[in-house]
Amino acid sequence: MKAERLAREPRVLLVGCVRGLTRESYAFVDILERTAPDRIGVALSPEELAGIAEYFADAEGETTVHLVETEKSEIHALTRWGEVRVPNPSAVRAIEWARAHGVPLHPLDPSDDGAASMFTANIGYVELVRRTLRERKLARQPPTANDPDEFALRWDAALAVGAGSRELARDRDRYLVGEVRRLLPGAARFVVMVDRERFDPVRSLLDGPADAA
Repeated sequence: MKAERLAREPRVLLVGCVRGLTRESYAFVDILERTAPDRIGVALSPEELAGIAEYFADAEGETTVHLVETEKSEIHALTRWGEVRVPNPSAVRAIEWARAHGVPLHPLDPSDDGAASMFTANIGYVELVRRTLRERKLARQPPTANDPDEFALRWDAALAVGAGSRELARDRDRYLVGEVRRLLPGAARFVVMVDRERFDPVRSLLDGPADAA
């Protein structure tokens, strides 16, 4: 996990959680308790946030989640550092904490339709084939790492190799930054949670000029 206040806007605390690792969710709740934000943003689409809120937050039982082979491989590799849960337990805890404290919680990523448009705008046929091959290779041979932060960064780096994939990631991050800036007025303490691999590029955009996003 990585957490920093923005240099340009100290009202924003940016938190990067390793996706799926349960211990990260406990640390994130500790941050929320210490910070007592009056607004929380999470790097999820509106549809993802609604689904997690309905079926997983404050749930009494277990809900079955279907995973593709790449996701199964990522989870298996992460268990080296502790329990792993799906969906991301840090997102589940964010929803539960916001509910319990009456704090607005906002999805920061594009809608499913918006994400699909971004994908088709950046990923051509050749890049799609290469991404599929990279995913299959990654599922067979996950990256080695000394800690979960390093694993998350290496996992993402192994997928985002092509120019189209890198531009897709930048478009998604620019959208998120635009949402943070739109929601910032009126917030005294704004906690923004992203997947660990997005922390550095999102921080760079948020700390840069407003017209750079």
